[in-house]
Amino acid sequence: MCSTAPRQFAGRPGRPRRRFAALLADKAYSSAAFRQACRERGTKPIIPKPKTTGIKGLGRLRYVVEQTFALLHQCRRLAVRWERRLDIHDGFVSLACVLICWRRLITWDGHSC
Repeated sequence: MCSTAPRQFAGRPGRPRRRFAALLADKAYSSAAFRQACRERGTKPIIPKPKTTGIKGLGRLRYVVEQTFALLHQCRRLAVRWERRLDIHDGFVSLACVLICWRRLITWDGHSC
């Protein structure tokens, strides 16, 4: 009877954590210790060496992230977190994302992707 019972696994509840396959960083993180720590965690560090040009295409990726933060911080309530409860703050972040998308759709001319 015990052999037919499902096995119980100890650990944290919820979805298992995932690790990034690669880490894009700027020259400030270009140290041997940081690179080794990334490799120990199974992440490939993509970091330019000091005194070299940067990674091609990294600026485009960083621009998207920086622009997203700038758009979210236009909402004063998100720039300074007033709520103590996480669910209320998440609701306001979702509402801000909806408003950002709505503004983009209103001004979209239909010719660009």
